[in-house]
Amino acid sequence: MQLKKVVEPFGEVNVYPAAGGKVRVVATVLMEPEREGTQTGIALDGSGSMAEAYGVNTGGGGFFASLFGTKKQTVNEVTPVAQKVCAHLAGKLDADGGTTCIYWAVGEGGSQVQEIGDLTADEAARHVFGPPDDFGTGTQLLPAVRYFVERFADAPWGFYVFITDGELHDLDAVKRYSVQLAREVHAGKRRPLKFVLIGVGANVNEAQMEELDDLDSGTPIDLWDHKVAAEMRLLQEIFAEVVDKNARIADKGRILDPQGKTVKDYSDSGMSAFLEFEITQAAEYFTLEVNGNRINQGLSDTARVPS
Repeated sequence: MQLKKVVEPFGEVNVYPAAGGKVRVVATVLMEPEREGTQTGIALDGSGSMAEAYGVNTGGGGFFASLFGTKKQTVNEVTPVAQKVCAHLAGKLDADGGTTCIYWAVGEGGSQVQEIGDLTADEAARHVFGPPDDFGTGTQLLPAVRYFVERFADAPWGFYVFITDGELHDLDAVKRYSVQLAREVHAGKRRPLKFVLIGVGANVNEAQMEELDDLDSGTPIDLWDHKVAAEMRLLQEIFAEVVDKNARIADKGRILDPQGKTVKDYSDSGMSAFLEFEITQAAEYFTLEVNGNRINQGLSDTARVPS
């Protein structure tokens, strides 16, 4: 189970059943990746279901609603998210200093992409990400995935963000392609990459996004992650699953149970941004002790955790 209630400095916390009355915890500490030659991209859902998210008025009561002041006011929810993500990727991660931007799910059947261009951090921060030229009549993600995979096939590492309301019409096709892609990456036939889905708007279909996030490719390669924009605390959360297990973040540290007993000690090995340990199933939380600080993290979204 991936927890929704995660405290800083954690990026992601997952809890799994384990033998002997215990649970296995896999947690990451938020860190921005530093990988030479990285290419980045951001793809904005251009399907018809996204019209309101772009601030397009789709009705709202017509003349009389406008006359009596009850007409629904629309807000572009895509632009602020896209501006922040694109500017961050271009300024902090992309080897060329420009993030490739496209609309996806546009045109007939939602099977086409529309290129916006490569934007620098400054350009992205000012760009108004309005609606595409032609809203799609379906929502097909696979063409956008293929666009980045094929365009940047030679990049040492690729990091690509897809913004959507979560209603995908080709989920099974995307899953099949992703499984094959993960196997090719694992076999060394393709360069490594990471995809992140960000849901916007009130009608986010998170169940679909979770299907991709939890996709089992039969390899250690984890291609997909997902976030809901309204629940994100920090922009850096998009990197929650991009962790260098060999990067040491502290010379020493400990994981404690609620009684203060040491569950795992990193004094000899040093602490990385990837934490994995087992703790009793009865525990409501664990404590990270590092650099003189103690941070309590619940083991469920309903756990009672001391501040």
